[in-house]
Amino acid sequence: MELRQLEHFVAVAEEQHFTRAAERLAVSQSGLSASVRALEHELRTPLFSRTTRSVRLTEAGHALLVEAERTLAGARAARDAVDAVRGLLRGTLSVGVEQCVPGVRLPRLLAAFHRKHPLMEIRLRQEGTTSLVDGVAGGRLDAAFAATVGADEWRGDLIPLAREPMVVLCAPGHRFAAAERVAWRELSGESFIDFHPDWGPRRAADGAFGRAGVRRTVGLEVNDVHSLLELVHEGLGIALVPHHFSRKPEARGLVTVDLEGPRQPCYESVVVLPAAQYMSPGARELMTLLRSDGANDGGASGEGASGDTAAL
Repeated sequence: MELRQLEHFVAVAEEQHFTRAAERLAVSQSGLSASVRALEHELRTPLFSRTTRSVRLTEAGHALLVEAERTLAGARAARDAVDAVRGLLRGTLSVGVEQCVPGVRLPRLLAAFHRKHPLMEIRLRQEGTTSLVDGVAGGRLDAAFAATVGADEWRGDLIPLAREPMVVLCAPGHRFAAAERVAWRELSGESFIDFHPDWGPRRAADGAFGRAGVRRTVGLEVNDVHSLLELVHEGLGIALVPHHFSRKPEARGLVTVDLEGPRQPCYESVVVLPAAQYMSPGARELMTLLRSDGANDGGASGEGASGDTAAL
């Protein structure tokens, strides 16, 4: 089994299409197909279920994908480590990010990294926190800027960035609009607008409601902050969001209401990294820049440390 074969297999698995995978790898489709068939022959099992319209992983293919990604990540890390000893950073830095992560100016941080290490290619993926954690665990990502990740969920390194309260947002005509605070029990029966379960704010909100022992209904699910705010404006529901969302220009005119009681929900942003011994040279340099370049915005110590300018 060769690294080249694993690269071909992963490309087909990600693209779910042999032609697109061949174009991505700049190889012939016949050569790519032969490489995958040879790998299947060596493993004595089909890795893909092929039809005229689709290519899907078999159960064996799913099992191999996890290990193939880890193996390729290890090979990249080995090459990067040798280059680092020679004083060069080459290869690829793969970074994942939640949308609107407080505590870091990621475009500024990546720009500083690019200026210092122009030979490294930067790849950026925006995903939900659950996918980001899985990406770092599987070696697909060198680092991820995520939200509300606990030590029970991730056993590598977690670098705190910011911590802020979560608040209720509602339209001016809502019954909560005249209140300074609202009790948890009053939220029961309300229709909520929220993100899909993979995203950090939704994870934080679900956890807060669970701890408070209050059931809620999420009637509308979205994938971006601006859609959420627009729906709240239209009175289609209320939202429990990180406080800095309420300071966005699109939130102008909405009412911010705090929650009563000791169970104040918090939203925390962190950098998710592999354990120190598995961290890539690129990730190490990125963290050095984060600490020294001023690309962070107040760090983890400030309550609500970042505003709109600090989020991607």
